[in-house]
Amino acid sequence: MNFLAHLHLAQLANSSLLGNLMADFVRGNPYQHWPTPVADGILLHRRLDVMTDSLPEVREARQLFRPETYRVAPVTLDIIWDHFLARHWTTFHPTLTLAQFSAIAEKEIVPQLAPTPEAFKALNAVMWRERWFEHYATPARLEGVLNNMARRRPRLVALRDSYQDFVTHYLALEKLFYQFYPRLMALAQTQQL
Repeated sequence: MNFLAHLHLAQLANSSLLGNLMADFVRGNPYQHWPTPVADGILLHRRLDVMTDSLPEVREARQLFRPETYRVAPVTLDIIWDHFLARHWTTFHPTLTLAQFSAIAEKEIVPQLAPTPEAFKALNAVMWRERWFEHYATPARLEGVLNNMARRRPRLVALRDSYQDFVTHYLALEKLFYQFYPRLMALAQTQQL
């Protein structure tokens, strides 16, 4: 899962949006540095990452990647899942538009940014201003996201080529998303994540 799915599932689970969004920027035991609700959100994010990576549908999705992009498939899939969530937002969250959800998340998170890591603050400055979540619904947008990530992280240069796997297997990936994401939503709503 990437940013949008983590926030969506966190909202369904009544978990800290800040903690769930910030988790990749925090190492170690979050309870040593963060209030309990934020630390709980960080741990929810971590549990969700482990759970998602072990889902049979996600393992099947990885097999759709070519040998030269297989190593970066988990990173690419995280972004792909956010694409499908944004593209089919009204199916998964019929009571709010994606723009409304994004505005609510921004309003909750931004006032809490002061004590957060600098890299996380920088991400927020760009993410909300450029309305990332609303743009995730456009398939071509993912190409730019993957290219930018490949440019910033030379070890992940294959991300640039993984866009082709996304395009080639679009319908199969979409079907897999529809199979597992409603289960994650149900687990979030029943506090079982």
